[in-house]
Order: sequence, then structure tokens, then C-alpha cells
Amino acid sequence: MANIALFSIWAFVFSLNFGATYCYFSIPLKIYPGKYNFTTEANLSSDRVVALKSDGEGLSLASDPSGTVNFLDMVNNLQGDSGRGYYIEMSIGTPGQKLNILVDTGSSNFAVAAAPHPFITSYFNTALSSTFQSTGRSVGVRYTQGNWEGVLGTDLVSLPKGPNGTIAINIAAIQLSDSFFLPGIDWQGILGLAYPMLARPDSSVEPFFNSVVNQLGIPNMFSLQMCGAGLSASSAVNPPAGSLIMGGAEPTLYRGSIWYTPIVEEWYYQVEVLKLEVGDQSLNLDCKEYNVDKAIVDSGTTLLRLPINVFNAVVETITRSSQIENFSSGFWDGTKLACWKKDENPMELFPKLSIYLRATNASQSFRITILPQLYIQPIVDAENNLGCFRFGMSPSSSGLVIGATVMEGFYVVFDRSQKKLGFALSSCAVSDGKPLSEIAGPFSAADVAADCSGGVLKEPVLWMISYALVAVCALILIGLLLLLLLPCRHRDRGEITDESSLVRHRIK
Repeated sequence: MANIALFSIWAFVFSLNFGATYCYFSIPLKIYPGKYNFTTEANLSSDRVVALKSDGEGLSLASDPSGTVNFLDMVNNLQGDSGRGYYIEMSIGTPGQKLNILVDTGSSNFAVAAAPHPFITSYFNTALSSTFQSTGRSVGVRYTQGNWEGVLGTDLVSLPKGPNGTIAINIAAIQLSDSFFLPGIDWQGILGLAYPMLARPDSSVEPFFNSVVNQLGIPNMFSLQMCGAGLSASSAVNPPAGSLIMGGAEPTLYRGSIWYTPIVEEWYYQVEVLKLEVGDQSLNLDCKEYNVDKAIVDSGTTLLRLPINVFNAVVETITRSSQIENFSSGFWDGTKLACWKKDENPMELFPKLSIYLRATNASQSFRITILPQLYIQPIVDAENNLGCFRFGMSPSSSGLVIGATVMEGFYVVFDRSQKKLGFALSSCAVSDGKPLSEIAGPFSAADVAADCSGGVLKEPVLWMISYALVAVCALILIGLLLLLLLPCRHRDRGEITDESSLVRHRIK
């Protein structure tokens, strides 16, 4: 009975931990049909209307004639860098308190610091906002790095460089955090742009962009350009910036066509990766290896994170195909930097990296490629005559994450209405006049499985499994406790000696 009790208690504790883990998440559009009469009512010039072609159809207005959306007003509304995140200025509460908010497509809560913290210069003082209303509900979110806890409320928000209008939104007032706010950052909150399924404490908390679409009536799409490619976080000249365009795609921010891949599941922005190439060498892995757990596009993740088997294969292929000899393993695992003299060009030593995504035509794929300038990333100089770099990839136990390392090379369109995600060459992904990214296709997908992401348990399913395990183990534990207590009613029948298994179990 002691063994059964130990096993059951262990199972109960495991289930609680399992369930708690999935109460958090790990630190992620129908083309606007042009319902207006362009020639008479809108009077838009031809260069303000862009056709989203490649494997997409339809029109996207570069500006909304109603005046709600003017994309040019949103250009360059982001600041920041790839190492510390990209953020947008917001006015929160009444009167408005201006704060910088991190743009994160890998989560769904809108959360701001509501108490002082040593690493931030300002915070949202809820007591000074006449429109803030607390719901009294506690909320907490855990990221790949860091976590926070706070209380849910509602308030009014406007974006100085965003859609015209004030939006009533759900807001999490952060009261406690651990490794979430970091030294040197210039943002005080996070803007989760993913789907309601990821919202905490549950999907009834409407995410920010859903509120914007519902209240302002803009098209259910946004697009993102991040311009920190090839620049170190310490760069003072031409500081990295970018653009978050809400309601469509701004044609001045990309070159060529937009290529679309389906959004596999509406929680994170989950996509289907078919294969990876290092230089012209395919990794030759089963395509399900690339989609273990999930493959997502997440602006809040700095690096390109790869499942462990994929990461090891990438490093092995780079090492084998590059001109580097006796290169430190510490560079690949992120514990060491690689430094060269400033008159040397280490980028010539590294190959390109390509990711193949399934196209909206399931029998085809397209390829996005980043040059080494995007994944061999400059950092603060160790010495005046040296340039030092870090590796822009890392192993992951929670799926493949297309983070800033890749996204900085592309203009990414989050087409939520048509449930697809688009990639085009970013106009700012250029160094010394040369593009740092490439895009090509279509290619046949006949050589890969029909469903490379199949068989993956999604988070809600895992919740239900964990809750069911908790319930079962709770019932077992209650039964065992009753069995343990029953002998106490019959002590008059005989003394429980030190030889009793029950006593030994308690002592030990």
C-alpha cells in the first residue's frame, strides 16, 4: 500500500506540474476586397493600391478612404533592435500615459508595468487613469525567458502612429515580474498580437488586435517590418527601427511579390516548414522533424530557434561546408563570441540558410533565404580593433521559432481573415547596397509528406489531458487518504507498533 500511495502522490504532483505548465506559454486575412469605387469615391492614385499576387489574390488598400487607416502614418512607428525587441509608443488611460510596448506575435495578452521596476524608467499608474477599471482577476504569463503576474482590467488606448481612434481594451497591470524586464531595454509592456486561444487566464480575454478590428472596423490583417538586420544593439548610427502596419500592407516597405503560406492553427501563428537547406545542401530530415511540437512565426523571439535534432544538423552542415577550421563549439551553443579583425569579412566564411514553407497551393512550396549577415550577428566590440559576433540560432525543446533573426530579412503579412501568412523582401534588409535575404518559388512539394505538422497535440488538448489527469489522481489520492485514516477508528483492537508499514512510511 505504501508503494501505491507513493506512486499515486507522484502522479498527482506530476499532473499538477503538467497542468500548471500549460496554464502559461513559453520567452509567433482575407485580402481586403476594395469595396470602394476607386475612380470616383476614393480618388486613390494607382500607386496607393497594391495587388497581393504570387499565390494570393485580391487587393489591399494602402490607405483607407474612410480615414481610419493611413498606412504612411504608420511607417517607422517602431523603435528597438533585434537583441532587445521592437516596440511601439502607446497612450494608455485618461489622461493618456505614454509608454513603449514590445510587439510580440507569439503571445496574446496586452500587459504593461503597473509598478516601479529598477530596469524601466516609467510605468502605467492605474490610479491616475479615470477610465481604468480592474476586474479583480489575477493573471500570469510565462515566456521562454521571464514571466510576470498582475491583475486584469480595462482602459482606453490610442496609438500616435497607428489607426485613428481610441480603443477600449483588456489590459494586464503587471505587479510582479521575474527576468521579464531586462537592463538596457526601453519598453515597459508587451503587445501580444496572436489569437485568443493563447490569452490568459483564458480565451475570453479579447486580445488587443481583435479589439482594434472590432471597434475601428479595419481589415483583419497587419504587417510587420523590423529593420535591425546587420546592426549591433550598441549601434548609435541609423538605429534599428521598423513598422507595424495595422489593416493591410504598405507597398513601400517591400520589394517584389508576397508569397503566402497557410496558418496551420490559430493560436500562435503556426506554419508548416517542409525542409531546411544550408547553402545548397538539404538537411535531408523527415519534414516532421522541423515541426516537432509546432513551427511558429514570433517577433518576440530574438533568435531562430530550432528543434534539437534540426539545430545539430544545421551546425554540423555549416561546420562541414564552411571555411572555418578548429572553430570553438562555444560559439554554436551561445557561450562564446567569435571575433575577427575589423578589416576582415567573416561573412564570406558562412553559407546561406533557406527555409521552405508550404504554399497556399498545398502541392507547392516557396523558399525564404537569409544571408549570414542575419544569423551571424554583431555585438558590442570586445576591443577597438576587433568585431565580435554571436550565433543567431539556438536549440529549442518547444518547436521551431522563426524569430527576429529571420524576420528582419522580410516584410511579413499576417493575413488573419484568409488564415495565411505572407513573406516579401523587406526594403530595409540591405547592407552596402546588397540584399540580405532572398525569396523564390514555386517549387514542387511532391517529395514531402502531405502533412508535415500532423499528429501534434495542440495546447488546448494538452490542457484537457492534464486536467483529466489531475481529476483522476485527486480521486485516487482521496481514496488513499480515506484508507490511511480508517485504522485510526480501530485502535482499541491493537496497538500500532514500530513494525507497522504505515508508521515506517510516515517516519521515512
